[in-house]
Amino acid sequence: MNYKPVTGVWEVTMGCNMRCKHCGSSCTRPLPEELTTEEALALCDDIGELGLQWITLSGGEPLIRKDWPQLIRRLRERGVVPNLITNGWELDDEAIIAARDNGIGTVAISLDGLTEVHDYMRRPGSFERSTRALKRMTELGVTCGVITTVNQCNLALLPEMKEALIALGVRYWQLQIGLPMGNLAHHSDLVMDPADVDRVIDFTFDNVADERLAIYPADCLGYYSRKEMEVRRRLSGRPTPPMWQGCNAGKRSLGILHNGDILGCTSIRDRQFVEGNIRERRLREIWDSPDSFRWSREMNKANLDGHCRSCQFGDACLGGCPNTRLTMNRSIHSENQYCSYNLAVKRAEAMLAGVEDDAALFETARTLAAEGEMQMAGLTLERLLARQPDHQEALLFHGFVSFSLNNLDRCRDVNQRVLSTDPDNVYALKGLGLALHRMGDSGTGLGHLKAAAERSSPADMDAFHDLIVVCLEAGRRDEARAALQAACQRAPNFAAANPGLCQTVG
Repeated sequence: MNYKPVTGVWEVTMGCNMRCKHCGSSCTRPLPEELTTEEALALCDDIGELGLQWITLSGGEPLIRKDWPQLIRRLRERGVVPNLITNGWELDDEAIIAARDNGIGTVAISLDGLTEVHDYMRRPGSFERSTRALKRMTELGVTCGVITTVNQCNLALLPEMKEALIALGVRYWQLQIGLPMGNLAHHSDLVMDPADVDRVIDFTFDNVADERLAIYPADCLGYYSRKEMEVRRRLSGRPTPPMWQGCNAGKRSLGILHNGDILGCTSIRDRQFVEGNIRERRLREIWDSPDSFRWSREMNKANLDGHCRSCQFGDACLGGCPNTRLTMNRSIHSENQYCSYNLAVKRAEAMLAGVEDDAALFETARTLAAEGEMQMAGLTLERLLARQPDHQEALLFHGFVSFSLNNLDRCRDVNQRVLSTDPDNVYALKGLGLALHRMGDSGTGLGHLKAAAERSSPADMDAFHDLIVVCLEAGRRDEARAALQAACQRAPNFAAANPGLCQTVG
């Protein structure tokens, strides 16, 4: 698959005039290996050649670099929209005008609360400077926004912050989670609890209709709650919500560190995720290398642990923000505990733990599946099977639910359990065959599907249908024709009931 980068973040310096308690990069002063102006301008050219539409300059504090106006101008000349994230301390009128006149897109100021909290997180006087800069940017014609790292200090302040930002003329506000990395790793008491994710989503949902200020949840906030999807739908202006389709790192976005190291995302700072350095290889070469960003490009649900591995959204979501998983659990493959849907699943598990009516559990699972809530149906069946491990109807239904969720190993296992006591069960043979085929063992899978078809009655020809489909998918057209002929002999109306399949077989 060819990956086309659209956007990126470039930490142009590790130098900073603040010592923020939540700084993920633990920035202090510029480091010796920082790119020179000549190198940085050449990188601007390469960014343009690679085809990025936007790139955000950050730090550290990007305004610490004296050549930042040159970088903005060169990026704009190369067809790339340059954006800027700053703490606002150095953003006086001269800097605002320089940003505007050199082609800046949007300038975002990091704001962590109102005066007391913001200055506590950063440095005394910073709230006043930041709010003055926001007001002046609006007056001087620069598009501005605010980014807030939500933590235990400012979570309750979000409503007050909203009104303050509106009064300053701010139109865009992004909320993101503070993760225990860098300085925040030493202030763990500030880190949000997983349950707080829904509080932030509720806040964005409650204010999504207020056209005075657009409040955007960052990519680390989600996923798949109805409120979150409605917020993203309203903000995008689309008739249907833009569903989260997994992290874009190394697929549509990239990160650049102060020394020219290339990563999928600047938030993921572990050296094992550095793909190369622009002092050694051109940016295009790093991006196009088949060995680059494999952790992201080859990620799939089967690589994940916990509920993410079995989640009905797992194939698309891929565990949400990988840096959240990495910083919270020390593994990029771990379950994302800061996921709204994950929280809902765990609440459902806790509720089901108290249910002891087996008939009610089974009926609830059927109802949930009929409504498309396959994840919850699976949880309900798990509770039932914990009470009655040999409940055959539940096992068979769990095989169907697991297959629907693409939890193929679970589908395989439950069907094998049924066959261990009922080796001629057509439904279990069929389910096992389909699971094995999807798992890459088409030969063995076809054997089980043929066994299921042989045992099928004319009133239920699903096994024949699936056998023919799998033969076609496996490139065994002759076997598909033979299976079709056998199906028509078994049930004369099979061809009339499956005209499209018959036409495909030929």
